[in-house]
Amino acid sequence: MTKSLPILLSFFLFTSFFGSKKWTPLLDRNLSQWDVYLSYPHKSQDIKGLPRDADGNYTEPIGLNKDKWGVFTVKEENDEMILHVSGEIYGAVSTKQEFENYHLKLQVKWGEKTFAPRKTEPMNSGLHYNAVGPHGADYWRTWMKGQECQIMQGRFGDYWSQAGGMVDVRAVKQADGTYLYTKNAPLVAFGGSEKAGGYVARSQDFEKPKGEWNTVELINFEGKSLHIINGQVVMVLENSRHIVDGKEVPLRKGKLELQCEGAELFFKDIEIRQLKKLPGKYKQFF
Repeated sequence: MTKSLPILLSFFLFTSFFGSKKWTPLLDRNLSQWDVYLSYPHKSQDIKGLPRDADGNYTEPIGLNKDKWGVFTVKEENDEMILHVSGEIYGAVSTKQEFENYHLKLQVKWGEKTFAPRKTEPMNSGLHYNAVGPHGADYWRTWMKGQECQIMQGRFGDYWSQAGGMVDVRAVKQADGTYLYTKNAPLVAFGGSEKAGGYVARSQDFEKPKGEWNTVELINFEGKSLHIINGQVVMVLENSRHIVDGKEVPLRKGKLELQCEGAELFFKDIEIRQLKKLPGKYKQFF
């Protein structure tokens, strides 16, 4: 009977998401729908038993579902489940299930603590989607291949390519060489080996003051996606793809990841629902 529980859980998640237009919560006290991956700690941190090189740098990641430090913990406050991310060790929680054609929404706010190597940098995290392949595939050896809706002080909704994710964005090149999402501008290819790079800035800043909850929404439908911050569309992406065996192929589904990147923060009300078509009010962006 015990061995059948994971199968029953997977069946419940599948039927609850794909069999209903209602919102399905993804957060519970035990993080039962998520895996926890912790990467290479900063050398200033004392992690017993993890090997280091001659310069004191760790040579192995902590790994999957080995969070003895409480980097990701869920607490119940005022009848709400709140995910606390300590910021102490780079890593992520990633859904056990892959999703395709959905509307995701969550709330997030900053804590107070920051840690090396971003102790004096703006507080930072991210929402990854269409995440596939192994953990630790990106530059920081922490996250999976996919797309990122950035969650960063002053930069909510930016786009980052992760480990080879590719998209097209209507964007204008700025004086500093970066690109800004601009409605009705020509499409520019980003990610992979594209000349424009793997970063696009959101159109405007709609982040609330520190200490207040921000609502982040993601529409992901048939290779198109929108980053929506506090009700405002700030980024529109098309033709999500990646390279497999030397060829570009669609990247339309995958896991979701929430980052720990040196800053304390909190998530709540993480919910998802299936989309059978793109909501009418968003069609104008494509």
